[in-house]
Amino acid sequence: MALSVDSSRYRWQWRVRDGLPQSPSEATPLLSPEEGAQNYNLAQQRVVFPNNDVFHQDWAKVSRRYSGNRICTTKYTLFTFLPQNLLEQFHRWANLYFLFLVILNWMPSMEVFHREITMLPLAIVLFITMVKDGIEDFKRHRLDREINCSNIQIYERKEQSYTQKCWKDVQVGDFIQMQCNEIIPADILLLFSSDPSGICHLETSNLDGETNLKQRCVVKGFTQQEVQFRPEGFHNIIVCEKPNNHLNRFKGYMEHLDQSRTGFGSESLLLRGCTIRNTKVAVGIVIYAGHETKAMLNNSGPRYKRSKIERHMNTDIFFCIGILFLMCLTGAVGHSLWNGTFAEHPPFDVPDAEGNFLPLALGGFYTFLTMIILLQILIPISLYVSIELVKLGQVFFLHNDLDLYDEETHLSIQCRALNITEDLGQIQYIFSDKTGTLTENKMVFRRCTIMGHEYSHQENAKRLETPEELDSDSEEWTQYRCLSFPARRDQGPATIRGQGGSQPLRSQSARARIQGHWRQRSGGRCEISQPPVAFSSSIEKDVTPDKNLLTKVRDAALWLETLSDSRPAKPSLSTTSSTADFFLALTICNSVTVSTTAEPRQRVTVPPSTKALVTSLEKIQQLFRRLKLSSLSQSFSTTAPSDVDLGERLGANMPTTDSEERDDASVSSGGYSTDGGSRSSTWEQGDILGVGPGASLEEVLQDPALGLAGPEVCYEAESPDEAALVHAARAYSFTLVSRTPKQVTVRLPQGACLTFDVLCTLEFDSVRKRMSVVVRHPLTGEIIVYTKGADCVIMDLLEDPACATDADVEKKVRKIRAQTQRHLDLYARDGLRTLCIAKKILSEEDFQRWASFRREAEASLNNRDELLVETAQHLENQLILLGATGIEDRLQEGVPDTVAALQEAGIRLWVLTGDKQQTAVNIAYACRLLDQKDTVYSINTESQETCESILNLVLEEVKQLHGPQKPDHKLPGFFRLPSATPPPTSGAAVPEVGLVIDGKTLNAIFQGKLEEKFLELTQYCRSVLCCRSTPLQKSMLVKLARDRLRAMTLSIGDGANDVSMIQAADIGIGISGQEGMQAVMSSDFAISHFRHLKKLLLVHGHWCYSRLARMVAYYFYKNVGYVNLLFWYQFFCGFSGSTMIDYWQLIFFNLFFTSLPPLVFGVLDKDVSMETLLALPELYKSGQNSECYNLLTFWISMADAFYQSLVCFFIPYLAYKDSDIDIFTFGTPINTVSLATILLHQAMEMKTWTIIHGLVLAGSFLMYFVVSLLYNATCVTCNSPINPYWVMEGQLSDPTFYLVCLLTPVVALLPRYFLLALQGTYGKSLILKAQKIDQLPMDKRELEIQSWRSRQRPATVPGEAQPTHRPGPPAPEPSFRASTPKSSSPVEFKYKEDWVLPGERSSGDHIRDDPCSRDSWAKVSSGEHLLLEPSRMMASGAYSSGQTNSNRPFSQGSHRRSQSSVTI
Repeated sequence: MALSVDSSRYRWQWRVRDGLPQSPSEATPLLSPEEGAQNYNLAQQRVVFPNNDVFHQDWAKVSRRYSGNRICTTKYTLFTFLPQNLLEQFHRWANLYFLFLVILNWMPSMEVFHREITMLPLAIVLFITMVKDGIEDFKRHRLDREINCSNIQIYERKEQSYTQKCWKDVQVGDFIQMQCNEIIPADILLLFSSDPSGICHLETSNLDGETNLKQRCVVKGFTQQEVQFRPEGFHNIIVCEKPNNHLNRFKGYMEHLDQSRTGFGSESLLLRGCTIRNTKVAVGIVIYAGHETKAMLNNSGPRYKRSKIERHMNTDIFFCIGILFLMCLTGAVGHSLWNGTFAEHPPFDVPDAEGNFLPLALGGFYTFLTMIILLQILIPISLYVSIELVKLGQVFFLHNDLDLYDEETHLSIQCRALNITEDLGQIQYIFSDKTGTLTENKMVFRRCTIMGHEYSHQENAKRLETPEELDSDSEEWTQYRCLSFPARRDQGPATIRGQGGSQPLRSQSARARIQGHWRQRSGGRCEISQPPVAFSSSIEKDVTPDKNLLTKVRDAALWLETLSDSRPAKPSLSTTSSTADFFLALTICNSVTVSTTAEPRQRVTVPPSTKALVTSLEKIQQLFRRLKLSSLSQSFSTTAPSDVDLGERLGANMPTTDSEERDDASVSSGGYSTDGGSRSSTWEQGDILGVGPGASLEEVLQDPALGLAGPEVCYEAESPDEAALVHAARAYSFTLVSRTPKQVTVRLPQGACLTFDVLCTLEFDSVRKRMSVVVRHPLTGEIIVYTKGADCVIMDLLEDPACATDADVEKKVRKIRAQTQRHLDLYARDGLRTLCIAKKILSEEDFQRWASFRREAEASLNNRDELLVETAQHLENQLILLGATGIEDRLQEGVPDTVAALQEAGIRLWVLTGDKQQTAVNIAYACRLLDQKDTVYSINTESQETCESILNLVLEEVKQLHGPQKPDHKLPGFFRLPSATPPPTSGAAVPEVGLVIDGKTLNAIFQGKLEEKFLELTQYCRSVLCCRSTPLQKSMLVKLARDRLRAMTLSIGDGANDVSMIQAADIGIGISGQEGMQAVMSSDFAISHFRHLKKLLLVHGHWCYSRLARMVAYYFYKNVGYVNLLFWYQFFCGFSGSTMIDYWQLIFFNLFFTSLPPLVFGVLDKDVSMETLLALPELYKSGQNSECYNLLTFWISMADAFYQSLVCFFIPYLAYKDSDIDIFTFGTPINTVSLATILLHQAMEMKTWTIIHGLVLAGSFLMYFVVSLLYNATCVTCNSPINPYWVMEGQLSDPTFYLVCLLTPVVALLPRYFLLALQGTYGKSLILKAQKIDQLPMDKRELEIQSWRSRQRPATVPGEAQPTHRPGPPAPEPSFRASTPKSSSPVEFKYKEDWVLPGERSSGDHIRDDPCSRDSWAKVSSGEHLLLEPSRMMASGAYSSGQTNSNRPFSQGSHRRSQSSVTI
């Protein structure tokens, strides 16, 4: 619909004539007045009018169309509860089936049981479910009422002030005033903040679980306001997008009086459920309310998943329906044939009122329906209830397992999906994220390269190798924090000189509590304890500086001092200036918030005074002139150690050489520099202390900028990478002091502070893979763009060296890039996460032109995201490379053992990560996903034709190694590697195969319809590693394996980028790590560490599957066996539908006598002990193959049920044949022996015997006699004319009854006992062997397990991996490559050069033709990393040293355009 706003236009003009304020100065006119939006389409966009005097009429007209803020999450009301709940329950076809039988039994011609008795089982099931649903809904109602009645300050137009009202009274367009620690009641656009910078801090833990604070800023044009916001002075119309569930996406604009527009985005939107922090007052206008808020739209409730057993069970129920149909058809035909044998109608055949008898066909049809009622319990209605109870018990024991409890975060396993616990025991594929899942997601700064010079930080590496020592003495070091150049500010200079001691120089902060997710509910304005700061553990915060880099930083600090005098005319390529820019970029280019450690945390926004800046610079300059700079060996650090003689620690009088020449030499020799004294000169101790004529260090330290620091600051980062880089810059005394939306203050090594004006910030996103910040340099006035991002992106955005006018400059630029690229590859080989740092200098005119385009894009509603990306691309180009960083993300404890155990269990593990390929490969080796003996294929290509050719080639080679495969018929589409069949080439052991693939290749596979070939190749691979993959590609891979291979899949991740993958799998597991709770909230199970997956699957998964599978099979057996007793009796009663067992006994049989033993069995039974399951992971394969419950076991149970029912019926029949006993006297022994047989059958199935098992079995049997005796003694006329009075008492006095009860169960169970004995003696099942091991004494059990493992793995078992530190990558043979041009046609693998070993020519044809070549192929390929990727043109001389070193495998980056490794 279209809404006219002409009336409001007139009111605007009237108020403008009266001199009201004009629109804000930041507004950018985008449309001419005639193009102004006079009409709004409410079907496509949301128009919000403020609730004040100016727009009250329009507000009243429009707000009625929007949802109010009252929420209702209940499913029922008092009047709809009964009908709606019954309607939902009858969506289950089993309930509908039994309702149909109840209706049939109410028809007089087909009545078998009493009508009320027939209704009882269904009524009990419906009532129990109804009570459960009612209690849950009532809890939701109480919570809704509590939330709706919460208080909030709402602007009242009539009273011209804020009044306290309930949340449910809030409407779209209302002005809301919130205070610190209050929860936001609706989605609100921020218009005012008490913070002078217009910032409001939020804690979003209620939405995504992240405890670090987020910044939201006031809409542009409203930052400079008075002390209080005046709602009556707000004369703007808000136009934004329709309500949606995207938490991080929001776009709209504000239309002013002159029809100009100001755009805004998610940075100004306060979401419902978040908590205001560190902000005294915030005011905003409601945009979305109630169920239209983003939080409510994301609250879709728990997802219902059907387990594999449940799907199989539904199939078996259809088989039971088929059996029931055949039995009823037999009864109908038998009834017609039996009636046809009478010459005249028998006395019991009663005619109707007119004297007519039923035709035989109609009588048979009635008998068919009667038999359905009689044999109804063949379909086990109680099975559904029993399964739910058993799963609750399984979840209880899962939740209370101490091995799955994390003491650091105080979190136990969370079971968010109660109906798929048994699927944990049938997993065939695991899809895992890397960062935060396999690794700790604690980013530690390890290395960096600046302008082609590499700084290895060996001292920092040594510190990280002994974290225990670091923690033990951290208290001693916390007193030396916030230090400045050149000495501490905490103590006087006299304390610097110490006696001995060799404590390594390092930056140390106070120890932070280990990060956890303590999600507390905030209420009103009450103060609550603040959660710990994310990414702030000591191992993340503390960085030991590199000595060589400290010297460069000293020079950079002096260079920054000279900038105040002269402004450089053009960008400099000197190491000094680039070092300063590098650390400034690390400090500025991020979204880190600075706050104090006080409770509650207070954000630092006020920079030091300008006077302190000038004074500090002057005094530092005077100090440096008095120092002997030529003999410095260590300039400064964030901290200085106590009791340390720096001259002794660093060594004295070491020879010095030119730093650039040393770095170049280190690059050519391998790229690693050392921290040895030969690289540094010395700094006399007296110089350090400032001992010189006319000046002392005390004078400098008296400066306010160098005085004692206030409360320790902490950094609130949204990602651990940002926090690691900021802490690294702080270690070199480039300290982030404060941040506001408009300014960032950095303390330099001298102690001076520089305040940069922030002109624009381009946030990081997964499409651009980079972040940029545009600042104005306070000293030079230049507009500088600092950019950091993935190396594969940044290297493509650098300025072309050919554009340089000077040949020397061009040569130097190319050399810097080549050396930086070499260092990046070395970092990747070490498993480090790499980031490139670059900058760009803009002219004033270029920036203003770009800023105009940017504002226009921000104010656009259509294609806003595309326009923003386009403007970012216009800015982020022609960059100047500054350097790169290497950040270590260490493996979690127990990951290698867990991965090895899961692979032994037959689970295929795929790691899907967005990291660089070489980094991911080295992590894969470290966690034993890949073994050094494996043959690893890497496929990197963007061409579909090339991808298809490479897949064909690799498949051919792998098939030659492993021989042809045959599909596993148990799992359609799932290929099984031949384990015992040797390869056709030789008797040598065939290496396992691994596959490494990147995101571009995945795109080629999906777009080129190559999924089948890709899946066929993966069936030969023990593990698959997908690098540079997007969240969409992750979910597509999971769906591919789930749907095409029809395999059971499990996805595990810890971040928001893993949500789609988690939701696509059969089981999704979230790790409650450092990246919030998005993955946990989308998962079925949540754990704290990856190592918990081992016990969760191998132990609990196996137990849950084994218990539930055998319980379901037992239920089918029990019901079929019992119902067959009634069926056999029909052959002796003319198929009349009569029963020889009392109706109440039939009901009690399933309701009381046989209900508890299966429940105890399903919750407590353990077929194999926990220790054996963990020691022998291959036992897990029984669940993968569905050995406990499949089609064969179902039909075996059915056959056993039929046999046992025959025995239980005909032995009593033969014993009482030709006697004069009545019908119930004949039925009582049949019922008794049947119960005894079914309970003893259950006892034979139990593998674990406890007191509970014995009491339940004995109690069920005794309960039968007690209930029967009481019922038969009190029921005189319960079933006239035949009554069960005194029947059981009479049977107990008859010796025949005891003989029948002893003989019948033995005969009935003898075949099953014989089969179990044969299986135990000659069976080859792994589970049976494990059960025998469990019966051995402890010492013999361990020996037997070791013998088992040695037989299963005759090869050498890999050594134990380090739990925390990643071992170095394997030393493989020379790289084996098949490189093809990127834009070439499909590869023709017929030339000798197609497969080449560097330094050696070897063709694929020779390998295939030579009869001995396959042996050599297996040898050569073992342990190698085979790289199949598109080639790039190689720059001459770029890798002269690298080409000669054939022993080092070289990894080529996918972004490289002008250089490459050896390419054929």
